[in-house]
Order: sequence, then structure tokens, then C-alpha cells
Amino acid sequence: MSNDIDVYLGKRLRRRRRLLGLTQQQLAGTVGVRFQQIQKYECGANRISAARLWQLSEALDVPVGYFYDGLSDRMEKETNLEAEGGGEMFARKETLDLVRAYYLLGERPRRRLLDLAKSLNGGEVLEA
Repeated sequence: MSNDIDVYLGKRLRRRRRLLGLTQQQLAGTVGVRFQQIQKYECGANRISAARLWQLSEALDVPVGYFYDGLSDRMEKETNLEAEGGGEMFARKETLDLVRAYYLLGERPRRRLLDLAKSLNGGEVLEA
């Protein structure tokens, strides 16, 4: 059984890799492992050593601390979200694609898109 911290680090790894638009194969090639190893890291099946975490942080252009940022707060928040049924929302590829596209827009189009989304949902927004 994997440790909750390993799962958390794996989620952070997957999130950053996807935000950069990298495949598991591309990231694996950069750090010198097979893509299956990246899969195992991302699901928390294998622990990430300190040396490998350093390589991953370099490849993903983040400080090592990125992987641990908000660990205790996030674990608590994710537990609450999962209990409410919304925890998987931020792990979906379509969510990350939408966020990436949103931030490519200028400020005014972003505001208009946000207003449109709110109006389609009756003005309600899920609080994170």
C-alpha cells in the first residue's frame, strides 16, 4: 500500500508535467528512466528518491519544495473534497486543458469567459 505522501508527490508531479504539456515519455527521457517509472511515480506506487526528485524538479523547472508545498493543507482539503465528490475534478486532463487555454487569453477575454461560465451555472462557483 502506498503512502499518502507518495501519492501527493505523484499528483504534484503529474500536474506540473501536464501543465507544461509534456508526455510521460518526454519527461522520462529527460531524467533517464522509462515512462513506466514516471507512471509509477505519478500514481504513488513507487517512491521518488531525493536524487530523482531533484532531477524531476530540474526537468520541470520548479524548486524541489514545489512537490511538498501545502502538503498538510492540501491533504486535508482533498479529503474534504473527495468526501463531497469533487476531488477528482482537478486531476482530469480536460480541467488542465481548460485552465491552460484560459491563461493564454488576455485579461478582458478571461473576465468575459468567467462571467459566461458563471451565468451558465446560475452564478454559483465551486469554492476551492
